[in-house]
Amino acid sequence: MKRLRFHWSLSAAGEKFRGAQSRSAQNGIPNYASLLEFCRHAEACGIDSLLTAYGFHRPDPIVLAAAMGMVTAKIKFMVAVRSGLFSPTAFVQQVNSVSAFIQGRICLNVVAGHTPAEQRSYGDFLEHDLRYERADEFLTICRRLWQREGAVDFEGKHYRIENAVLNTPFLSPERQSPEIFVGGNSQFAEQLAMKHGDCLWRMPEAPETLAPQLAPLLDKGVSVGLLVSILARPTRGEALAAAQTMVHSFGDAPRRTHREFSQRSDSVAFTSVLKIAENGSPEWLSPCLWTGAVPFLGAPAIALVGSAEEVAAAIMDYKRIGISQFLFMGWPDLEEMAFFSQSVLPLVRAKEQAIA
Repeated sequence: MKRLRFHWSLSAAGEKFRGAQSRSAQNGIPNYASLLEFCRHAEACGIDSLLTAYGFHRPDPIVLAAAMGMVTAKIKFMVAVRSGLFSPTAFVQQVNSVSAFIQGRICLNVVAGHTPAEQRSYGDFLEHDLRYERADEFLTICRRLWQREGAVDFEGKHYRIENAVLNTPFLSPERQSPEIFVGGNSQFAEQLAMKHGDCLWRMPEAPETLAPQLAPLLDKGVSVGLLVSILARPTRGEALAAAQTMVHSFGDAPRRTHREFSQRSDSVAFTSVLKIAENGSPEWLSPCLWTGAVPFLGAPAIALVGSAEEVAAAIMDYKRIGISQFLFMGWPDLEEMAFFSQSVLPLVRAKEQAIA
């Protein structure tokens, strides 16, 4: 049985509550020292890869991955990509070039974008469902270029490529093409993952609610992972106290920010989790799955909260229904990652060994 894999978001490196700010107020200039400290800390903690996310309020994700990859040794970088903003040929050329400099430590997180207004600012005027349709064509072209079976010709609804050849191959000691993660909770994200992906990232639900939804993906050999935050402490009491202290520190401004964002967003993943957190549902979807921070920090703040033993047990509950990967965020990330590595991860590995 394969061991669980754990990834972390690089989105808030050096900023404890970045998600409480409106995107327009966030600084997109990378803090090199904070990013480097974060990446090297993740390597020491045994994290598989770091997500470099996409958006006008962030540095370019592939440039960030290349820069951090050059000053690290082991950690992989999961580069977010939105189709429609690049030529697929030019994008493959970029990815392959980065792979040569950082020994193949690059994988992809394919997302459709979450806000029509932001997409239009990049020149993309397609609605949600058509963005996934276009992503299918984008990945079809990319995969053919990675196969290196001759010049690539393609004519579809969204792309026309003629005689595409790249003399820069993808270089990795492990793979001939980058691992592809597809993000989203919609049926279109699932279909894209089943056709092109190695793994689907989705927001969590209680295990008993989530389990029936996994079969189509697992039957196709596609992994399913959860994008979820984590707040673990030595005891449940300490974890609950930390969670409540955090929420009470925010005030009303972040809640208004995320309500306004939800009205502008067409992301099924983001809006569905925000709706659950705001519509009077219980804050606890399971004994460890907490939505209390979502109104203040956004949908990715749905969190596993509890003692190290409780969080490890919750992770194993997800493993039993077929979840095989986790993409975490924490508050603050460095300290949460250290506690996860020292206190939660050894318990998870011991539990995996016991059922192997």
